[in-house]
Amino acid sequence: MMSMNRLATGAIAALMISACATVTEPYEQPEAPIPDALPVVNEEGDVVEPIYWQDVFLGDELRDLVRLALAENRDLRIAAANVQLARAQYGISRAQRLPTVSANGSFSEGDTISGGGNGGNFDNASASIGITAYELDLFGRVGALNQAALQSYLASAEGERAAKITIAATVGEIWMQLAADKALLALAEDTVDVQSESLNLTQELFNAGISTELDVRRASASVETARAQAAQFSAQVEQDLNALRLAVGTDLPQGTLAAAELAPSPLAEEVPIGQSSLVLLTRPDVQSAERQLMAANANVAAARAAFFPIISLTGQVGYSSSELTDLFDGSLGWSFGPSITLPIFDAGARQSNLEVSQAQRDLAVARYEQAIQFAFRDTADALAVRRTIDERVDALVSLVDDTAVTRDLSEERFRVGVDDYLSVLDSQQLYYDARQQLIRANLVRNLNVIAVYRALGTWPGDS
Repeated sequence: MMSMNRLATGAIAALMISACATVTEPYEQPEAPIPDALPVVNEEGDVVEPIYWQDVFLGDELRDLVRLALAENRDLRIAAANVQLARAQYGISRAQRLPTVSANGSFSEGDTISGGGNGGNFDNASASIGITAYELDLFGRVGALNQAALQSYLASAEGERAAKITIAATVGEIWMQLAADKALLALAEDTVDVQSESLNLTQELFNAGISTELDVRRASASVETARAQAAQFSAQVEQDLNALRLAVGTDLPQGTLAAAELAPSPLAEEVPIGQSSLVLLTRPDVQSAERQLMAANANVAAARAAFFPIISLTGQVGYSSSELTDLFDGSLGWSFGPSITLPIFDAGARQSNLEVSQAQRDLAVARYEQAIQFAFRDTADALAVRRTIDERVDALVSLVDDTAVTRDLSEERFRVGVDDYLSVLDSQQLYYDARQQLIRANLVRNLNVIAVYRALGTWPGDS
């Protein structure tokens, strides 16, 4: 009989050991579905320093605005609240790995009266400490759930870091757009003044019989066109301020509009970039996606562990006495009661739950790989602009110089009666368009610096 008990005990122990080996779900990082190297111009070295927003935003006013947004932006507050929520949920899950100990005490006093007039007093007092339904995690179910909660919390923390990068980049982008629209407004207002002078000159020449009414009408039309564009850019400046106010989350500091300038640029001229695409794996959004994948992986292990018995322990030790004053001099008692819950038939609920967790893990794998691909595309797009933007700006600088000379020569030829006003109008329009293109190209160059930060920027983990 003893040998049979030992055999049964050994079989149960072997089953538990094998079960522990089968329910665990070791995590394997999926291979990144992107090229090994980023499309960089300088291929010397792979290791570069982390890119923080303070390394990109150099202007004092812009830095102050970013700090204000980090304190006031509502999207960032939502992200921070989600981190606190995930941290609290992880704390609840972690507490389940330890037994819950509670203390109980009671005291009662009473009296009985019999039908013959006899009675008696009785007292009862007790004090105990007990453990209620503590699950022995033999098959890793509680540990897997705890791991899933931990990874969900870490994913939320990475999400908050990604939100901070987004807020900083968004403030910088709106700031630069405001500076560009302000420059375009100034150009349009300057053009209104210049075209008005040309209109006055054309009117004088018409009165003197040198020019025609057609020249006067063309000059007047150019003035009204410039005025319409000035009104358009004035509205865009107001819209930029509204967008900046929303991104910051509060009223803008005094002097924000005056401080927004394209040149000198408040941004770093060059952001160092390494060649290896593995740097993308450290992006907070990619890290968040991987943490979610690890949480889904742990949920699969928990779903598998649900197929095995749940063993719980309940115990209690304490004193009881008929007198409260003699409580701890009374009798000491204890109780111990393990319980086992063995799944037998649940109409396929556990199997379905396992299949759900496996499908969620597959979904998390796809989202993780997609996050890496999006990160590579963002970086490649930013680097594509980076390779060509300086050449574009240099060409537009030369174009502005050439069209300025053409405009001056056309105006002189019109004054002496060699050309009509149509040639003057064409040269002025070419000069105006060239200056507009140069402003927009400088905007693209500044936005590209921020785009590189968006693609490769990091955030300190303790911030």
